[in-house]
Amino acid sequence: MERIAVFPGSFDPITIGHLDIIERAAPLFDKIIVAIGINSAKTYMFDLEQRLKFIEASVAKFDHVTVDQYEGLTVDFCLKNNAQFILRGLRNPADFEFEKAIAHTNRAITNKGIETVFLLTSSGKSYISSSIVRDVMRNGGDYKILVPDVVRI
Repeated sequence: MERIAVFPGSFDPITIGHLDIIERAAPLFDKIIVAIGINSAKTYMFDLEQRLKFIEASVAKFDHVTVDQYEGLTVDFCLKNNAQFILRGLRNPADFEFEKAIAHTNRAITNKGIETVFLLTSSGKSYISSSIVRDVMRNGGDYKILVPDVVRI
């Protein structure tokens, strides 16, 4: 059976922290779907098309990593794509507590064997988040060390 993982997020924008998780998860799965969740109640810095382009360019070196978009529940997207795993990165204890609650909820509402796999971010990247990157960008700071080359606009 093919091991398929979904790595969900808004990726607004993708960061080197996200790429760290993808690179380290790549040997673990036969296929990884980087899935941009669409939340109509949220305002994004980058539109969906731009985020898709950023991610596609950033993961182009992996032939088993694809990029997609979805609305609704992540577990429904997983079921639609025959994915058995949800991939999540953890930067700190607060991330763990938040993600643990979501993982337990996902298991309770699906009962379909979708497991959440947590990878710790590399220590040198654990401070990076998309919200911090957006704040640095909005305020004219040097964000270039925080994102893949393609996001350096």
